[in-house]
Amino acid sequence: MTVDGRHESPEERQERLAEFVLGRGKSTAQELAPMFGVSLMTIHRDLDELAERGVVRKFRGGVTAQPSGVFESNVAYRRKSMLTQKQAIARHAARHVESGMSLILDDSTTAFALVAHLAPARPLHVGTNFLPAMRELSRVRGVGLTGFGGDYDPLHDSFLGVTCVEAVQSLRVDAVFVSTSALSGGFAYHQEERIVAVKRAMLEVAAVRYLLLDHTKLGRTALHRLVPVDAFDVVIVDAGADRNVVAELKSHDVRVEVAGE
Repeated sequence: MTVDGRHESPEERQERLAEFVLGRGKSTAQELAPMFGVSLMTIHRDLDELAERGVVRKFRGGVTAQPSGVFESNVAYRRKSMLTQKQAIARHAARHVESGMSLILDDSTTAFALVAHLAPARPLHVGTNFLPAMRELSRVRGVGLTGFGGDYDPLHDSFLGVTCVEAVQSLRVDAVFVSTSALSGGFAYHQEERIVAVKRAMLEVAAVRYLLLDHTKLGRTALHRLVPVDAFDVVIVDAGADRNVVAELKSHDVRVEVAGE
């Protein structure tokens, strides 16, 4: 296929292919091949390459950027999904932030949404392992920043591993705001062991622990159990959360707040 009158390289095609699937959420090889002007065999090779890089996940008959119990979505997809709900949760969570506090934000895109609402509570000090949050916070006057380093993971655009865990453990903060992939049966879950280790470290060093979840994560499980839900002081969900699920959450001796209420 040509782009702007020149032949498109496989790398350029794969970049456009990734952008399309991340925007759509899922598709099929049969749909993508004619759309990108290549054979079915070529599109399968492209999708295999993207899957190996962790950008998408292949399944029988198609490809998806959406998560499963063992696969977390690429950060580019997560930053585009459930934006209205994440912003509502972030605005509500910001009510719990007071001037002079020290905070930790994890590498979730839900916690990242809180960054835009922190300025009114300055001065603050924020620690995070999420590179986009580091970039944003570094430009905000009156917000001290601690970046937790470690092994950079491009799938999550964050730092993970033993070095990151040890950096987190060196602090003691007033509050931590985290999200996770799934919550069911009184437990929070995540697909990836390395991320579980970092989140647990963050929870251990905070005086008050907030869990931020949009309603699509409720009633689901993932591969690794993170912590019991009562390890959190407050769970904040969006207005789309099923009332029965909210009631079940409250039965675990945790405060549940619905954004917008």
